Amino acid sequence: MDTALLLEPFRIPYLTRALIELTVLGILCGAVGAFVVLRRLEFVADALTHTVFPGVVIGFVLHGADGVFEGALIAAGATAVALTLLTRGKRTSDDAALAVLLTAMFSIGVVVVSRSHSYTADFQTFLFGQILYTSNAQIIETAAVAVLCLATLAVLGRELLLRSFDADFARAAGYRVGALDLALNVVVALTVVAAVRTIGTALVLALLVVPATIGRTLGRRPAHIVAIGIAAAVLCGYLGLTISYSASIDHDLALPTGPTVVLTLVAAYLLALAGAGAARLRARVRVRRTAPATRPEAGPIPEAQSTFESQPSAEPQPTLEPRPASVLRPTPGPTGRSTR
Repeated sequence: MDTALLLEPFRIPYLTRALIELTVLGILCGAVGAFVVLRRLEFVADALTHTVFPGVVIGFVLHGADGVFEGALIAAGATAVALTLLTRGKRTSDDAALAVLLTAMFSIGVVVVSRSHSYTADFQTFLFGQILYTSNAQIIETAAVAVLCLATLAVLGRELLLRSFDADFARAAGYRVGALDLALNVVVALTVVAAVRTIGTALVLALLVVPATIGRTLGRRPAHIVAIGIAAAVLCGYLGLTISYSASIDHDLALPTGPTVVLTLVAAYLLALAGAGAARLRARVRVRRTAPATRPEAGPIPEAQSTFESQPSAEPQPTLEPRPASVLRPTPGPTGRSTR
């Protein structure tokens, strides 16, 4: 394959900015997504992608496109705090709290959109993002969010892992489980805010969960899951951007960049799943082949145990004693007839 085909698209400035944005998001989502998958917070991440909707709409109505990031940031932070407070008690389950917050926040956004006709035309942009319209200011904002989130994970990584595997032990060890939950929820919310303008709310969950799922499929340790997730997110972002550009320019086939990146991630996950399944199958075949060699050989059956007749009986045989004649003699009944 000609290397110029892989490098030529990124001589264009807007494609270069898109690649930088996807690379930063790949590093961020690959690291944060590992904790989301280990904690099984996929539904939380999905809810956060919808709860930022009213913040995006209100920020756009008040300050235009420049207010989208700030509005989404405020809405995501409020959702993370409210979710942590609602799930601290025993009366409200995590799913119920998420359902309440998701429906309430999304309904607020729909009400604002219905009252503001100027934003209705940009609703598709909010759903699917605008990767190719990434500006230098957006790259700086995304990099700042990534540095903050990655620094938080570096400081609290061990505590968050302990909380992920055993919350009761973490609480008994003296860690504040509520504070750890709040920290992780805020990190997930910031990640969603950073990615929502680039890839949209409809696709941000894939960028957050699929790379970590690939890492979970191929890796066993948390560090391996993070490393594989980051590599998968960055590589698939690059390939998706290249495929979208090549299809549009060389083949006159308009492929939106965001969905192409997501489909590339899904294809990578299917390949990882097939590779892991093939590895398990080879391991089973290897075990079956080596099992007869290690099994002890059975010796010949002794001659005394090969026939049934030669087996001595362990139980004594009962002997029949002759009954006395008085027992066998019939006894006369009351009518003179003999009875037996």
